[in-house]
Amino acid sequence: MLKPLEKVYWLRLAAGIVAAFLCTGFGLVTNSITSNLAEFEFRSFLNGLSIALLVYIISYYAIKSKYLVYVSKPQKLLTTGIGIYFIAWIVFWVLLYTIIAGQPVTP
Repeated sequence: MLKPLEKVYWLRLAAGIVAAFLCTGFGLVTNSITSNLAEFEFRSFLNGLSIALLVYIISYYAIKSKYLVYVSKPQKLLTTGIGIYFIAWIVFWVLLYTIIAGQPVTP
């Protein structure tokens, strides 16, 4: 059985992956995903970062409502899993961006 903070850690990993999918979806909807990496604008990154921060804040309040009684310090709910969240978000966002915007392989 996982301890409450271990569950929070794994929930943050899953939330990071969800945030990456949301960022990719937003890029598709707004046509900001292009096949030319030179056209990738800093604005696209800021939009993705904003979505990631919003998902993190939502996850914090969702986790806080369920796990607050199980931890000794409430601040632990804010900081537990923050690193894996942002690492998972950026890795999966880059992966999804590469899959979608990558050059097609021609024989």
